[in-house]
Amino acid sequence: MLLVIDIGNTNITLGLFEGETLTANFRITTTISHTSDEYGLLICDLLNSKNINKNQIDDVIIASVVPGIMYSFTNGIKKYLDKKPIIVGIGTKTGIKIVTANPKEIGADRIVDAVAGYELYGGPILVIDFGTATTYDLILEDASFAAGITSPGIRISANALWRDTAKLPEVEIEMPDSILAKDTITSMQAGLVFGCIGQTEYIIKRVKEEAKLSQMKVIATGGLGKIIADATPLIDVYDPDLTMKGLRLIYLKCKGK
Repeated sequence: MLLVIDIGNTNITLGLFEGETLTANFRITTTISHTSDEYGLLICDLLNSKNINKNQIDDVIIASVVPGIMYSFTNGIKKYLDKKPIIVGIGTKTGIKIVTANPKEIGADRIVDAVAGYELYGGPILVIDFGTATTYDLILEDASFAAGITSPGIRISANALWRDTAKLPEVEIEMPDSILAKDTITSMQAGLVFGCIGQTEYIIKRVKEEAKLSQMKVIATGGLGKIIADATPLIDVYDPDLTMKGLRLIYLKCKGK
């Protein structure tokens, strides 16, 4: 089995592959203060919850945008799974050509999504990840990572709304029945969700226009991405496991498979 791990600013997502099949996945909160023992034991407990013995793990690959977590996390894997994980970073074989001004600034998660989007759906393609930040990454037909756009994620916007206002409550982020809200909660939901839909549609249209790519595919992923993808015809595919699939594809490239 291959264990793939995406370490994000908010959550750590773990997936287990048997061949091409994603057989299990887990999501835990990103906590920098954990020790290597805590991480190692947590991973073993997650595996045990699916009746998977740690000795069934053949290899591990990690993409991370949280440098402060990596020492403890990787040592936990080495200590408890007896595996040295592959870390996606500069020099990793991905098949994607970074042609932006400073390739080192592109996060590992975005590269992983780009690999999966391009390999699974072809190019040119715009990959949108509705995560802590919402990212839009353009990969051309020749596998060039040509441009990236970053905006606050919908949850960041929501947190700012109820943190920085005295009377607005914390609400569930979901699609309201109408944009014509009649109360405080639905008015906040309408602003957050329809605002994100409007931003998404505008950026897609603007990218197609400026890049002169009217036939560009648009693929979305990320926890809240389904809400947005279901509400606009401009997103062609919503793939919740895109990052997991991308990590597996990069692993195969690294191993020459």
